[in-house]
Amino acid sequence: MNYRLLGKTGVKVSSLCFGTMSFGGVADEKESRTMFNLCREAGINFFDCANVYVEGKSEEVLGKLIADCRGQVVITSKVYFSTGEGINDGGASRYHITRAVEASLKRLKTDYIDLYFIHRFDEITPLEETLSVLNDLVRQGKVLYLGASNYAAWQVAKALGICRQNTWARFECIQPMYNLVKRQAEVELLPMAISEQVGVISYSPLGGGLLTGKYGPNKKPASGRLTQNEMYKVRYGAPELYAIAEKFSGLAREIGVHPVSLAIAWVRAHEGITAPIIGARNSQQLKPAIASLEIDMTPELYYSVSKLSPKPPLATDRNEETEGFFYKKRN
Repeated sequence: MNYRLLGKTGVKVSSLCFGTMSFGGVADEKESRTMFNLCREAGINFFDCANVYVEGKSEEVLGKLIADCRGQVVITSKVYFSTGEGINDGGASRYHITRAVEASLKRLKTDYIDLYFIHRFDEITPLEETLSVLNDLVRQGKVLYLGASNYAAWQVAKALGICRQNTWARFECIQPMYNLVKRQAEVELLPMAISEQVGVISYSPLGGGLLTGKYGPNKKPASGRLTQNEMYKVRYGAPELYAIAEKFSGLAREIGVHPVSLAIAWVRAHEGITAPIIGARNSQQLKPAIASLEIDMTPELYYSVSKLSPKPPLATDRNEETEGFFYKKRN
């Protein structure tokens, strides 16, 4: 296992992060413990969670699993989405965050959360209010570091500026979607993270299952998120994505590796990525994800995978600059 620094924190985290969304849901406590132990045996010390996963049960299960190794693991949780039926049971206001963090600490059975994310940008709460209460949580020791999930680059940059101006604790990590068929993060989020030394733990490296080898233009299993979940149908429903998935699976077979392993290894190889978030319903699903660590992602292999999907457009319309008219790489 390789370990990487998380942003500018000085904290070293494994180059794979395990997402615990299945804990307490499709994975019962016994299966969750089996997966947790497999992760620890592989050297994974980084576990991602959220207060809304399985209505809080994922935090409860994770809390039990880390009880005897709390000082050796880095855990995350998130706040934003509604946790009840009250009109203020969601969002990124001081009112909601102060209550939500206490509930998460109780479920996790810990005094502090290593990395606390805002799960989504809040359009109706002033960013200053959100950042102010997060800074208070850091000062109180309830949270060690802060992160932003599903933010646009301009939203992260604005937050970094506000925090710098007020000498508040800043976002040290972001959590965007990133995989071979969803490459928008390459346009601004990843360059911004590299420039500002912000850590990145990206989610959905398998494209909701699209890159597992089970899907193609004329190939769809009877069950799975892409066939049963409306959100994933919208996110990954375009026919061209299934064509990419088929070509990708063919490449994996050609080089003799599992598509799951190759998909995760490709994400992990980007210089802006600290750790892809891997997930599984059971230990059998988890094994090829961990096996991604064994793939030698050479520049040639990285290019072979990358060229299977369209490279996203530049952040500006000056595409002539990519042809070398105005730009020369420094030696």
